[in-house]
Amino acid sequence: MSEHTVIVGGSSGIGLATARLLLDKEQKVTIAGRNAARLEAAGKTLGGNLHTLVMDAADAASLPDSFARIGDFDHLVLALGSGKGAGPFASVPLADVRGGFEEKVYAHFGCAQAALAHLRKEGSLTFISAVTGQAAMPGTAGIGAANAAIAALVPILAAELRPLRVNAVSPGVVDTPWWDFFTDEQKAPVFADYAAKTPVGRVGQPEDIAKAVAFLIADTFMSGQIIVCDGGLRLTA
Repeated sequence: MSEHTVIVGGSSGIGLATARLLLDKEQKVTIAGRNAARLEAAGKTLGGNLHTLVMDAADAASLPDSFARIGDFDHLVLALGSGKGAGPFASVPLADVRGGFEEKVYAHFGCAQAALAHLRKEGSLTFISAVTGQAAMPGTAGIGAANAAIAALVPILAAELRPLRVNAVSPGVVDTPWWDFFTDEQKAPVFADYAAKTPVGRVGQPEDIAKAVAFLIADTFMSGQIIVCDGGLRLTA
């Protein structure tokens, strides 16, 4: 019987790329998200043993029922993002920082808690953080604090929840819908600037991060680790 991975935030970007990769490896995959239309559209682009579930990760009270509808599974990937909390430290609104924590930290925390009753103890839990939690990039104090909080959970939960394996991937700049607050014309010079700063000479693609997630799911000797998958950006940012 194939293993079953649940990806919360699986209807676009990194989550969708991870779903596609795992389906290609003949896993059973459930993608969950709060937008039913986006889930339906994602489902049409994917083949294999795919299931979808409408789930609002920020609604903590509904999460136990949502995971109960999925039933028992082997691996959980939390690919939830938030754009709130970015901006210069002196002027970023505290309400935005709080919103970023609610959308990123609290949602990851709540989903992980609610999933435990159904997540196989010898399986894995993989968080998606971001390099702002490890790098020193001006203008990212708010989102960096949220991503650092996600990273801080990893070693604690790896020790507390063992034998469940707990890891994270910390992406750099990746071309996903997270950047859709820019038009294509605005985004092009921003990406060009990041590519010039990054040792590998390009920004990331969702598939780059998906490969790191799939590695953490497959390697049963990996726990308590954070893979920074940023093309080396943190070395120069």
